[in-house]
Amino acid sequence: MQIFAIVVSLAVTAVGITLFVLAIRRILATIRVGQPAAGRTDHQGARWATMLRETLGHTRMLQWTAVGIGHWFVFIGFGLLFLTLVTAFGQLFDAHFALPLIGHWFLFEWVSELFTTAMLVAIVAFIVYRLTRPRDRSRGVEGRFFGSTMWQGYFVEAVILGVGLCIALLRGAEYAISQYGADPGGTASAFHYPFSFWIGEALSGLSESTLATLVYLVAMVKIVISFTWMIVLSQNLTMGVAWHRFAVFFNIWFKRHADGRTSLGGLQPMMAGGAPIDFENIEDLDEDAPLGVGKVEDFAWKGILDFTTCTECGRCQSQCPAWNTEKPLSPKLLITNLRDHAYAKAPYLLADEADRDGLPEPVRAEAERELVGATEGDPWAPSGGAVIDPDVLWSCTSCGACVQQCPVDIEHVDHIMDMRRYQVLVESSFPSELNQLFKGLETKGNPWNMSPNARMDWAKDLPFEVKQVGGGRPGDPDDLDEVDWLFWVGCAGAYEDRAKKTTRAVAELLDLAGVSFAVLGDGETCTGDPARRSGNEFVFQQLAMQNAEVFRETKVKKVVSTCAHCFNTLKNEYSQLGVELEVVHHTQLLNRLVREGRLTPVAPSAAPSGNGATAAPRRSITYHDPCYLGRHNQVYSPPRELLAVIPDADLKEMPRNSERSFCCGAGGARMWMEEKLGERINMNRSTEAVETGADQIAVACPFCRVMLSDGLTSLQAGGTAREEVEVLDVAQLLLASVARPGADGGTPVELRAEPEPGDVTVTAETVTAHRDVGADAAAGVEPDPEVESGAAEETTDRDRRD
Repeated sequence: MQIFAIVVSLAVTAVGITLFVLAIRRILATIRVGQPAAGRTDHQGARWATMLRETLGHTRMLQWTAVGIGHWFVFIGFGLLFLTLVTAFGQLFDAHFALPLIGHWFLFEWVSELFTTAMLVAIVAFIVYRLTRPRDRSRGVEGRFFGSTMWQGYFVEAVILGVGLCIALLRGAEYAISQYGADPGGTASAFHYPFSFWIGEALSGLSESTLATLVYLVAMVKIVISFTWMIVLSQNLTMGVAWHRFAVFFNIWFKRHADGRTSLGGLQPMMAGGAPIDFENIEDLDEDAPLGVGKVEDFAWKGILDFTTCTECGRCQSQCPAWNTEKPLSPKLLITNLRDHAYAKAPYLLADEADRDGLPEPVRAEAERELVGATEGDPWAPSGGAVIDPDVLWSCTSCGACVQQCPVDIEHVDHIMDMRRYQVLVESSFPSELNQLFKGLETKGNPWNMSPNARMDWAKDLPFEVKQVGGGRPGDPDDLDEVDWLFWVGCAGAYEDRAKKTTRAVAELLDLAGVSFAVLGDGETCTGDPARRSGNEFVFQQLAMQNAEVFRETKVKKVVSTCAHCFNTLKNEYSQLGVELEVVHHTQLLNRLVREGRLTPVAPSAAPSGNGATAAPRRSITYHDPCYLGRHNQVYSPPRELLAVIPDADLKEMPRNSERSFCCGAGGARMWMEEKLGERINMNRSTEAVETGADQIAVACPFCRVMLSDGLTSLQAGGTAREEVEVLDVAQLLLASVARPGADGGTPVELRAEPEPGDVTVTAETVTAHRDVGADAAAGVEPDPEVESGAAEETTDRDRRD
């Protein structure tokens, strides 16, 4: 038996190691077909710290606590218990073998047995979990394995289970055979075998030769299982559920941010040859340089490493707003489709051009596939045609839930946006509704094609003068050195009537707090966020360079914005144009002013009654996290702290909040695209908000306000939401509590969620009805004739929508 065990073990080891080395070479060659990637090796000390923290500390895995703890024991056990494999090789030659120095050291034995036991418990739980997942497409966590290659998951789990059982049985046999060793009874105790002594006791009646044969057999089985895993892994280069054990260290080390931040916030600039494209000298660009990603080899090598590392765990899929509303986009399946295509096409890309005609037909057919285009079969898992279906590509809201949830730091949003760039700039293939968006941005500097002269209409009849940089009026500053803050109003804040109420509220609060600020007025143009997220990098650069020049001329240093998208773009992307700004969201600045005592919320006055005054009724508020404020920029506390100081209000969180908040559906330029597939995302989120029973839905972004207002209107029309529920910005709620009678002698502020007839800010250059705000918000909502009557007659000659 011993000779047989040695021969089999050494043979399978030799085959396994040979194939494994060859597989690694093929993987590295495939990754190298990608383009150069800039900025992936800076701050190496921080990168090492991030990699060790995320792997050994499992900081991202522990976002799902129970699964994270179980996986930590499996992960650490995989490395730590390698020494038990070394022991197994020694036991082939000597059944009494133990590792020198540490083999019988009690701490090593304790740790080995603890991790073996914990690993076995965890892997059994994982197998049961995987077995009980629904086979059909399901929403949320329940459906996260849909589309994953299940046999690979079961195979890996079976290997871990088999190895763990072999370790436990070998430990028991070691306990039993030690009675025949040089020191009988010296280590055969529960002290040295805390979890396996009972197995040893059960085997203690066997003879030494029988126990030795058992050791040879189990050691061989353990080695065969381990190297069979390696052989299967080597023959399946796209087996991410196994390869991630090695690739994850590199994928984390090379992540976008060395300090460990997720790859969200600012979008990466468009690259060519590993360097950002200089749009001011675009004519110098090589005519063969790809604009975005049109073929799999156009991805940076880090992108292909991303694809290789995907574990198919489905965390991204479980959180994706598109997938959870029956759309074809699954971030997981998008990545795995790209991975499978990359590895299938790699032999063609790596072959000499003269040899390509001799490659197998499947390889040549794969090389001819379009990256984005018409597909056959299910669009999320095409059986033919292109690799990525257009409906998959354009369903993304860029909310970042996939990146936030990914335990191995895959950069899904960057890859999607790079493919959109190619489709827009090279193929001119994009949803037709975006034509109107691009037209408005290019000609008028705003998505609605409104006159720049109307950018100050929001300030009409305010009880103070709003300073405008270079406005020419007495008191208007020549530049921003004369005030503390530039108040960036944004396109929605200037033109959309609900957002105007937020703009006015913030201006009034800043004035009440004595904060010196100014606006740019008609000198302001769109930051370019919707252009960039829809793939039109040229329009983004046009708008951003125009704003950057204005910023330099007016000496802008500190900016406050009410729009989460403007906030994100100014804060994280304008530095790519050499503009360094301190940018805060209005909830951050207002929260600071409250803490400093410059704004003081006051409880409402008691209402008179027959028996004296009675306390004003309390109300409940639920808060919706804007994706570009929360996940993209980690601003979660300031809005909640502001709501917490409102005296007569209680905060009621939605089930999906903070890092796991659900998108409103407007990001990624989806505000201006029709939502033709599945459930409307804003309806899903609005329903969740209404189900909290809250009286008011607080938002901190004009896009979110439009989407949730639209959803609430639909729910109220259907009788599933109370008529008194309303959507309001945090700033409006704060203003109402600060400007109450008795606070400073002011008059009560009447909160209004929707524009009404007679509003002075509703003009010919305004956006009032939901259907006019964006294509996405228009579906199924009838305009209110009373609201529109004041302005709609004057705008019949203006094409607001496609």
